Amino acid sequence: MEQDRGEAVTIVTAEDHTFELNEDVLNSVLMKNDIKDKKIVVVSVAGAFRKGKSFLLNFMLRFLEAQGNPDWLGEDDQPLKGFSWRGGSERDTTGILIWNKVFPLTLPSGEEIAVLLMDTQGAFDSTSTVKECATVFALSTMLSSIQVYNLSQNIQEDDLQHLELFTEYGRLAMEGSDDKPFQKLMFLVRDWSFPYEAEFGNKGGKCILDRRLEISEKQHPQLQQLRKHIRSCFKEVECFLMPHPGFEVATSPSFDGRLSDIRDEFKQHLQDFIQLLLSPSNVIPKQIGGRDITAKDLINYFKVYVEIFKGGELPEPKSMLDATAEANNLTAVANSKDFYNNEMEKVCGGDRPYVNNQTLQRLHFDIRQSALSKFMDTKKMGSEALEHTFKEKLVKEIDEMYESFVRFNDGKQMAHAVRTPATLLFVIFVCYINSTLLHMIGLEAFAVSINLFMVMAVVALALWGYSRFTGEAQHIGLFIDNLVNVTLNNFIFPSQKQIAQALLRGAENATSPRTPEPLQSPGELHRSLLQRKAK
Repeated sequence: MEQDRGEAVTIVTAEDHTFELNEDVLNSVLMKNDIKDKKIVVVSVAGAFRKGKSFLLNFMLRFLEAQGNPDWLGEDDQPLKGFSWRGGSERDTTGILIWNKVFPLTLPSGEEIAVLLMDTQGAFDSTSTVKECATVFALSTMLSSIQVYNLSQNIQEDDLQHLELFTEYGRLAMEGSDDKPFQKLMFLVRDWSFPYEAEFGNKGGKCILDRRLEISEKQHPQLQQLRKHIRSCFKEVECFLMPHPGFEVATSPSFDGRLSDIRDEFKQHLQDFIQLLLSPSNVIPKQIGGRDITAKDLINYFKVYVEIFKGGELPEPKSMLDATAEANNLTAVANSKDFYNNEMEKVCGGDRPYVNNQTLQRLHFDIRQSALSKFMDTKKMGSEALEHTFKEKLVKEIDEMYESFVRFNDGKQMAHAVRTPATLLFVIFVCYINSTLLHMIGLEAFAVSINLFMVMAVVALALWGYSRFTGEAQHIGLFIDNLVNVTLNNFIFPSQKQIAQALLRGAENATSPRTPEPLQSPGELHRSLLQRKAK
């Protein structure tokens, strides 16, 4: 049962100060048939290490597994399992992890989408450089549709400054586009100790957030610019204030997540927070450049972003813009290629008859033009030169696919060049022999019927030859092929089997020894002859 529940898997490793993407694991999660074409919601939790990010994600996991059950928090004595977590002061999560089970969620509109949970290594520990921490945060922010910024006790100025690099990326990515680069940022303030200033929950969080992001003339221009960036780069910015979970949670080495050890006040606000993020009316599907992203599209963005960061040097913000534009164009190319392949399969796929080369080439040009139009109509980021480069790449790959279809189509002509005409010629020959014999013995009516079948076989052979070697009237050629298959499977092959079995029985009879009849005496022989004569 635990295995069916799923597990946390590492998709981005951070070893020796470099980043690597585990593409096989990512594909196994996002390329499942029931997931890959659905819009996807990516919920990520990031922040300083040892502040309870994985602990929080496991409650999100419970909520999604409950699928709308109001008692999703579970039993009081139930340990908290899922993403690896533990108490203490040392780091537990490294790199970026996702839960390998993607959860379906039905929106109020009736559309079913998918929800992916993402966990990130804690920032600012004793083994990671500041750039590595910033890289993990950047990746999770660029890839998520809901980024939870997990903070302790308050929103302080250095917490906002840690976002400055990402807001700079967002500012550059916004050039030439009205779309904001990031979607939802949720400040989650844990262990909020000042409920008399602002109450727990979303309402008090909004009050604190407005204060922290307030811009005044007394502030330094850099601080003013930082606040403007945060507001301008995220489509939504919210804040939620959480009470302390209790000293048993914070200090006991044996704490395993049981609700009985957590304060009731914390549990109540925890339910409100999870509902605010993950209820069907509040979730936010992932978008890039104003376009909804499916699970399979997300893989391209993972690959491109990790490739940018894996060198160990934090890229210039312009590099992130280029990476996003490249991934966006790659997705558009992949979708157009899928369109071309599906349409050509309808023309000359495995279950379709041979198409002559002129007709196939004409259809190829039409479908290729439609695929190119689909590519050009897709909303993309980046310059016109980049779009032109990927358009040329698409044309080249489509032409290579066309060559494969041509070879496959020619192979079908070779395969049918023997079977169908040979069968029809055999039927004509049999009809001719039978008709001749019937004429010889005077059964003219039966001979005429046989001649009718022979004429039909001759006409079928002529029509098949025209269809196959000109590529016209394909439906007639396909009908004759199917008719030949029925003839072979129901008449000729069974007849051959019966003949073979008869020959085999005859051979067995010929080779088996016979018991000689006993010799009769002259008297017995005479009586036997008289009896036969009497009969």
